[in-house]
Amino acid sequence: MIKTRRRVLHVQHLKVAFGGVQALDLDVFNLDENELRVIIGPNGAGKSTFMDLICGKTKADSGSIVFNNQEILGKKEVEIAQQGIGRKFQKPSVFTSLSVYDNLLLAYKMPKDVWSSIIFKTNSAVVDRIHQVAKKVGLEDFLEVEAGGLSHGQKQWLEIGIVVIQNPKLMLIDEPAAGMSDTETAKTGELILSLTEDHSVIVIEHDMNFVEQIAIEKVSVLVSGKLLTEGAFKDIRTDERVISSYLGKAV
Repeated sequence: MIKTRRRVLHVQHLKVAFGGVQALDLDVFNLDENELRVIIGPNGAGKSTFMDLICGKTKADSGSIVFNNQEILGKKEVEIAQQGIGRKFQKPSVFTSLSVYDNLLLAYKMPKDVWSSIIFKTNSAVVDRIHQVAKKVGLEDFLEVEAGGLSHGQKQWLEIGIVVIQNPKLMLIDEPAAGMSDTETAKTGELILSLTEDHSVIVIEHDMNFVEQIAIEKVSVLVSGKLLTEGAFKDIRTDERVISSYLGKAV
C-alpha cells in the first residue's frame, strides 16, 4: 500500500510583475512532505522569483502561498524563516574569516530572538548537532578550518549545512552545482538526495546531468513565468515543448 504524503506547500494564482513585465504567473504548484522537486527553465523564467516569493524576499501582486496549512504571503522574511523555510542562494554567503564550526554555531543561533541569542550558551547537545550536520555535508574533518580556505564546492556544502542546522521543514536551494567539478557535483547530488530524509526540498538547476541524478520524483518546467509542464525527468527531457523553449535538443 502506497503511503499518502502530507502536502506542505500549496501555491495558487501567484503573480508578480516588475516594471509592467509579468515575471511570474503561476496557477498551481504543490509540494509534499519529504518530496524533492527540481525546477528547470531558461534564464528569466521566474525560477528565482518564485523562491523569492516563498521566502518573503519579494512581495507578490496577488495569489496565495500556503505552507503547513498557514498562509505566508505577505509575511516578513524572518517570520517565514521561523515557520520553517530555509534558503540557500546560488553564491555562498558564509563568514569567510570564521571557522566552519563557528559558521554552523552562528546558524544554530540564528532563528532565536535577540534575548535568546544574548544568553545562548553552547552545551553538549549543540556541539553534537554541529558535528552531526558537519558530517552530513562532508565537512566533519574541516570544522577548525576557516571558511575562506575551503574549495568552492566545500563552501556550497557549508552553506547547505548552515540551512540544515536550522532544521527547516522546507529547503530552497538555488543552483547548487554551479561552478563545481564533476566529483563535487556528484557528491552534492548525493547530499541533496539525503536531505529528503528530514526536509522537503525545492532545487533550481541548469545542469541537466545533475538534474538527472537528483530528479527521482517530479520536475517542474517554468517558461516566461508560467508552468509549462511537470513530470518525470525521462518524459520532460523528450517533451517537444521543453526542447524548443529551453533545452534546444533532447538530453
